[in-house]
Parts: sequence; structure tokens; C-alpha cells
Amino acid sequence: MAVRKSEAEWKGDLLKGQGTMKLGSGAFEGSYSFPSRFESGQGTNPEELIAAAHAGCFSMALSAGLGKAGFTPTRIHTTAAVHLEKVGEGFAITRIELESEAQIPGIDDKTFQEHAEGAKKGCPVSKALAGTQISLKAKLV
Repeated sequence: MAVRKSEAEWKGDLLKGQGTMKLGSGAFEGSYSFPSRFESGQGTNPEELIAAAHAGCFSMALSAGLGKAGFTPTRIHTTAAVHLEKVGEGFAITRIELESEAQIPGIDDKTFQEHAEGAKKGCPVSKALAGTQISLKAKLV
């Protein structure tokens, strides 16, 4: 199976240092810093990249599950909100909130909700983050 790699480099101390993160595919490279991670500074941060990965993984897992059940989604749009909070002396990702809207011809809401829950539990990123509380709001549009 596939092995995916990304890289990061940090220069300097925690508060004033700066770093870059780069996807192995070259599709993204961005700077990060203490302000971009813990405040509202410019740049990216690891949690934002986790959120993108989780939203993408969930959307694909939902599409796959629906396809196996005979439904072809027109569109699935998912947002993931990753919460980084102070816990004890350090920080932790305490919860992730997935919100998804989908257009799927011929499906009822009960069946859709079952598939959405299955995708939340079954996508590889959800499995990797299983120690974190993951909530889901799924809506047919």
C-alpha cells in the first residue's frame, strides 16, 4: 500500500522561532510559528493540516460507503474543526467536529445518517485519531 511523507523544519526557540511544513507531493508548503499555532498569526499549523486530512478522508469514506450501497453522491462538502486546548502543563487536541453537507439523489435521511456515522468511524484518519472525541453533524441538502 501507499506510504505518504511530509516534512517540517523548525528554527529557533518556541516563541520566536519559525518553521515550514511541506507535503511530500509538493502540493503545499507553508510557514508556521507560535502565533500561527496558538494565536491568530499568519501561516499554517499542524492542527489545520489534520483538519484538512480528516475532512478529505471522511468525504471519501462517505462516498465509498454510499457507492457500495448503490448511491452516487453529487457532492459532499465537509469541514473539520480541530480544537487545540491547554491540558495540564501542555496542549492536546481535545475534540474534532465534523460537519458535512451532501447532495445524494434517491437517499432518505435515515440511510444517509447511517452511512455518515459509518464513514466517521471507518475513515483511516478517524481511526488514527480514535483517542480524540469526534462529533458529526451530517445534513442532506
